[in-house]
Amino acid sequence: METLKDFQNDLLNRREIKVVVESEKNPSFSEASKIISKEFKADEESIVINEIKGKFGRKTFLITARVYKTKEDKEKIEPKQKKKEGEEAAAETTPAEQKPAEESPQEENKEEEKKEEAKEEKKE
Repeated sequence: METLKDFQNDLLNRREIKVVVESEKNPSFSEASKIISKEFKADEESIVINEIKGKFGRKTFLITARVYKTKEDKEKIEPKQKKKEGEEAAAETTPAEQKPAEESPQEENKEEEKKEEAKEEKKE
């Protein structure tokens, strides 16, 4: 592993790192965070992997990452990850599955009146 860039950003309490790693296959984000945590002796929860780039036919990959001093610093600065559609559906029941709320008596009366008016118009 070769470190290309190691910039200490004191304002945001983090290190901005670019590293070249040799591997047989493209490392996943979790594998990349493990590699960086071992090399820079940091907690995996305080590491954010920006990108993993590889070129066709080569076994070297460029990993761009940010290593925060603490997990709290990471949570303050990094944007929250959005939930995927599948996760939202599992967490919440879909509107089709939800039972309709009880309608107020006024709304029921209005609907009944409309139905009665429609019947009277048909009779005439």
